[in-house]
Amino acid sequence: MSSPVAERSWVPLTARERRVLGVLVEKAKTTPEYYPMTVAAIVSGSNQKSNRDPVTNYDADDVEEILQGLRHKGAAVMVEAGGRVVRWKHTLYDWLKVSKVELAVLAELLLRGPQTEGDLRARASRMEPLPDLASLQSVLEALASRDLVKYLSPPGQKRGVVVTHGLYPPEEAEKVRQAFASAAVSADEDEALPRSVGTREARSASGPPAWAAEIAAVRAEVEGLRATIEALAGELRDLKASLGA
Repeated sequence: MSSPVAERSWVPLTARERRVLGVLVEKAKTTPEYYPMTVAAIVSGSNQKSNRDPVTNYDADDVEEILQGLRHKGAAVMVEAGGRVVRWKHTLYDWLKVSKVELAVLAELLLRGPQTEGDLRARASRMEPLPDLASLQSVLEALASRDLVKYLSPPGQKRGVVVTHGLYPPEEAEKVRQAFASAAVSADEDEALPRSVGTREARSASGPPAWAAEIAAVRAEVEGLRATIEALAGELRDLKASLGA
């Protein structure tokens, strides 16, 4: 029997590719009248300050390069409107083999990275209906079974569960896991500080405090950015070498 990995139709994505694909999905669902999108619109959507983490500053050349990479991977295609304006659209329904709701959930994870289930449900609901947390959890379980979602919180945790997507390159994925684990250890150490028995029991029953998840998400994003910068630095060195600089 073939392993699930061998049957994948998708491959890992860089941070820049994840941002652009997240934008394409988001705009297709929230402003379909402007979809497929021009490069200028993708630049604007990638750099907007709302519902993005981290905030970026891509230009048209950056986005053109990212889109060509996505086209090579099979995750986006170029189309023409009126024979003049070049526009782009994603192919993630086929590439990832997902439903509309599953894609909305993944898009939010691509745009913001690790987040709690509660935050994720609220954000993804603007694209597709997710009436309650249980409905989101069913979607996450289905995505996790295909390695498209990863749980960062310990098994058995009931509240403040943090999840992320599974599209990181392996080294970046490991850094994200390590960053969250470090934040969880810090939260456990804080829990060990002297306080009343009743307070300790109440907080232990509810799992790590909400701020621990937020810190973990921030650390994970920082590690992801660091990995991206290192990769870009390597590409720049290779380019200089090829030019004889």
